[in-house]
Amino acid sequence: MTAPDASQLPRLLATVARPDLASHLSRWGGPPRRGPELLDELGRSRLGGRGGAGFPTARKWAALAAGGRPVVVVNATEGEPASNKDKTLLVHAPHLVLDGASLAARALGASEVIVCVDRRASAALRACGLAISERAGRGLDAVPFRLEAAPPGYVTGEESALVNWINGNPALPSFGRRPYERGVDGRPTLVQNAETLAHVALIGRFGSSWFGALGTDAHPGTALVTVTGDVRHPSVYEVAMGTPLVDVLAPAGADQPVQGVLVGGYAGTWLGPAAATSARLDPAWLGSAGASLGCGSLVVVGPHTCGLKAVAMIAAWMAGQSAGQCGPCARGLPTVADGLGRLLSAGAPNKWNAQIDRWLWMIDGRGACKHPDGAVRMIRSGIQVFAREIESHRHGGDCRRPPPSLALPRYSEVMV
Repeated sequence: MTAPDASQLPRLLATVARPDLASHLSRWGGPPRRGPELLDELGRSRLGGRGGAGFPTARKWAALAAGGRPVVVVNATEGEPASNKDKTLLVHAPHLVLDGASLAARALGASEVIVCVDRRASAALRACGLAISERAGRGLDAVPFRLEAAPPGYVTGEESALVNWINGNPALPSFGRRPYERGVDGRPTLVQNAETLAHVALIGRFGSSWFGALGTDAHPGTALVTVTGDVRHPSVYEVAMGTPLVDVLAPAGADQPVQGVLVGGYAGTWLGPAAATSARLDPAWLGSAGASLGCGSLVVVGPHTCGLKAVAMIAAWMAGQSAGQCGPCARGLPTVADGLGRLLSAGAPNKWNAQIDRWLWMIDGRGACKHPDGAVRMIRSGIQVFAREIESHRHGGDCRRPPPSLALPRYSEVMV
């Protein structure tokens, strides 16, 4: 098949109108029959994971390449409330994700692919189940696919927690051996984000040069970005890596001037107005500002809502998502969330700022997993960005402005 114009967007979402197998094959052609040599192509592509950490995909695969008969796990649990990209992919382009998983299985000699989707995401589960059935009917894949409805919970998507759940245990992070060493049924396991695998499917078809026609030299390709908060058109957008943040917020209809933007989800970093104006969705630029693209979500605080209330609400929700496996998470985060609530009250003494900062330093880097570190990052940056609002609340009480529209699901099955 002739490669499509590499400079055109969208790529991953090019078949949103018709997610069926026939439309997929018409748009992209049949799945490429690539074997172990795909590892070299992935290395040349410099594809970074799109699940949060941004770890180089080729290096992650290479850790399993010398192992026995591994298992491939598609991580589409997407427990981040501010992100909708993986669910969008599975509803509108499920075969692209499954193509990538099939390529991973072939390249690594895997015996099985397990697709894990949040059990609340009924549309994504239906679309993925239908796509797997369509592929089985055509004999497209060399290994069997299994669809699993995973329990909801912020920490469920952490790879060791997901593997624990597949193995019949609670969906909680574990420590020691990583899944690539000992995962599902004790076998080496590749846990890969759904969007990452969709990019793999296109790299497998058209190569690393095609993939790198968009993006930057260091971070080529595109990314799916979920824009929510004070915007008129909240949605998932596909953008080239390195795109200026203002060019992402404009089509979403962000209310101006923005007071702040939370980049990378509820474990991300708040950027103030000046940083948001100059920011680029580039890992190097974001890293210099103490941020990262993370799961690709952007939460906007516009001119008519209260950013401090947003920080306090997200902090309280993150505290409720604790795996309960360490003191910094189980006791520290609720204490900080309570302190943030006090900052919203009139007459809150100056000591609360200092006390919250002290608690954050006590929590940071001391958790059993990375969950408390992410909450600390969000809270600490939020206190800096919305410092004037803290003073306003201290002297005048409730500012009477609502928080921005936040996705804060109500559920308690965190430890299922």
